[in-house]
Amino acid sequence: MAETALVVLTTLATEAEARALVTALLEARLIACGTLIPGARSIYRWEGAVTEEAEVVVLLKTDDSKWDALCGAVRERHPYQVPELLAVSVERGLDLYLSWLTSEVLG
Repeated sequence: MAETALVVLTTLATEAEARALVTALLEARLIACGTLIPGARSIYRWEGAVTEEAEVVVLLKTDDSKWDALCGAVRERHPYQVPELLAVSVERGLDLYLSWLTSEVLG
């Protein structure tokens, strides 16, 4: 079961934006859970200049079968021109948690 679970990382500028995105993704059953981690600082190069911004890191837990739909939903709802969206395959996990995750997104 673990081989199909994903942890997907994105960032947003505010907690309100992060909460709205996670809520929409939950309602669409594209994720089982979204964890908001406020207080991050991102330093990156954008359009030739080094930029530093406060951000909220969001961890989305889902199944690999939802990846394409999740990408589409995030692109549609995310306020950034180029949203960060990185998926990490879950190699191992607690069977009870992974079963719950699967039941939430696959029914």
